[in-house]
Amino acid sequence: MVKAFLICIPLYLFLTSNTGYAQTHKQEIAYEKIGSIEKLSLDLDKIIKSNAKIEVLAEGFKWTEGPVWVEKYNMLLFSDIPQNMIFKWSQSNGLEEYLFPAGYTGNVERGGEMGSNGLILDSDGNLILCQHGDRQIAKMDASLDNPQPQFISLAKKYKGKKFNSPNDVIQSSNGEIFFTDPSYGLADKESKELAFNGVYKIDNKGNVSLLIDSIKNPNGIALTKDEKQLLIGNSDGGKPYIFAYDINRDGSLTSKGVAFDFSPYGGGPDGFKISKDGTMFSSFPGGILIIDKDYQPIGKINIPHPVSNCVLSADEKTLYITANHQILRVKMR
Repeated sequence: MVKAFLICIPLYLFLTSNTGYAQTHKQEIAYEKIGSIEKLSLDLDKIIKSNAKIEVLAEGFKWTEGPVWVEKYNMLLFSDIPQNMIFKWSQSNGLEEYLFPAGYTGNVERGGEMGSNGLILDSDGNLILCQHGDRQIAKMDASLDNPQPQFISLAKKYKGKKFNSPNDVIQSSNGEIFFTDPSYGLADKESKELAFNGVYKIDNKGNVSLLIDSIKNPNGIALTKDEKQLLIGNSDGGKPYIFAYDINRDGSLTSKGVAFDFSPYGGGPDGFKISKDGTMFSSFPGGILIIDKDYQPIGKINIPHPVSNCVLSADEKTLYITANHQILRVKMR
């Protein structure tokens, strides 16, 4: 088991019997601080308070990804891909194991990145997972408060060929699911059945359609708040962009080109989220880049190691960040 810990006041430290992770009560925690917040525009003051800090909630993981905030249970769920596990963090109970196995449920030993990656809650409150190992988009067939490694496949193949390794996922207000499918999780090149890395949609009848096959490494995915555009991050050093596509009435896409170019920031994006006012929080090699609704950079959350993704709390006052071996938090307001 990977070990993780919280930085706590020793007098109140206790260990949970089922996980062995250090935990304590909200008012007794003194979290380690790392990194810095850099203002690129005065508009950042509307997003993050001047004295905000980057807190280390837990660490010791292999590679964290796919964070989702579950407001009903006041908990953060996130994937540790190499460990094939989903963890849970809450203010009241700290860190706990949540689900294993999470991405690969087979019995035959395999290489590659086996675990789950992107996670979301669907419109009915079910946990939807991008499963690298099982190479599918799946729904956990269990309640959120009693997780079980039982899954219903929502999409496993395109035209009879297995997906590469579904990576990130989002659902629109009408119930359609969009996801990216790069090949990062494959055990070897020989196991790749599709000649491209695609972006797909699952409609309300369960039909899978290919939307984009021209992006080298499609990764993060989001809808603009009016759901008129689909945004796709390309984790490619040669074209480190977020691309924008208009969504037409018939469901087809029309390319609108590059929404944001990460070239000046040292590399392409991984996961990103968009707030209700249109602000984008995107991972990049130096941390999280904060971009306004007009695609102008207004701030950076500088983190001294790789960052994969982030998620906002329901009230959008807190940002949770999956950063390599750590889980971080920024109380923005």
